[in-house]
Amino acid sequence: MAARGARAAAGDARDRVFVRRLSRHSFAASTDFKQGLLDAGYAEGKNLKIEYRWANAQYDRLPELAADLIRHHVAVISTLTPVAAIAAKNATTSIPVVFSLGSDPVRDGLVASLNRPGGNLTGATFFSNLLSAKRLDLFHRMIPKDNVIALLLNPKNANVELEKNQTQDAARPLNLQIVPLQAGNEGEINEALENLRQQGATALIVSGDAIFFDRRAQITELAMRYKIPTSCPYRDQAAAGCLMSYGANISVTHREAGNYVGRILKGENPADLPVLQPTKFDLVINPKTAKALGLDLPAELLATANEVIE
Repeated sequence: MAARGARAAAGDARDRVFVRRLSRHSFAASTDFKQGLLDAGYAEGKNLKIEYRWANAQYDRLPELAADLIRHHVAVISTLTPVAAIAAKNATTSIPVVFSLGSDPVRDGLVASLNRPGGNLTGATFFSNLLSAKRLDLFHRMIPKDNVIALLLNPKNANVELEKNQTQDAARPLNLQIVPLQAGNEGEINEALENLRQQGATALIVSGDAIFFDRRAQITELAMRYKIPTSCPYRDQAAAGCLMSYGANISVTHREAGNYVGRILKGENPADLPVLQPTKFDLVINPKTAKALGLDLPAELLATANEVIE
């Protein structure tokens, strides 16, 4: 893949350019992604150049960033969120796009099917926002006395209504009330958590939006200050202080996406590469947070947890 041309032969890769659009939260993801590239035989600075573009949670900038990458005649675009993948899809039908995201790419309109994407997009998904019902059930079993639970959402996320509706649907048979809270930046997160109890909620589910992963330290610090138990999608959030997390191992997803980029650079067609799906979901519990909140963790959940963070 030449910087100003089509993908080159596998043996002539020194001037290959692979451009990746990232948000600031994703440097850890970048490490896993680069390992996937390495597994496929590509290393930054040797036979690969990587350029980065950041939207900094300003989703309205994504079309502009996608157009900029296309003007640079890049070989592959990689994205980490549904809105970034949609922007890339709208910008090009010829440059391969490899996504790594937590939603359903068929529902998002990115691919025709998971098994046969059929266009210039493919990638890997960890189905974060499709686990709302299971995550709520586990959270309720952990804090059975909390009947009004807030749901923190980013209104700019393409799947915000889907995740809200799925969580509310799952709450009805459990006789739980879900209070949606909206936040799209640091200040709005502060305001949402400050006002959470005023709206009658005593616990918080954090949605899988990238900005909430990026601001996990802020969210967990505020949650501990206001004595609010939290449920999050990702293990790193539980490690940062969330009471629990439930979801796929996103490190594996990012590594698989990197491997797909390498395979495409070697000549494979994204239309023929099935969207990779997780085969395992982990329950992670943070007993230190539980102790600080004065909670007794159910023995059954501790016994079935994939990881208990000490």
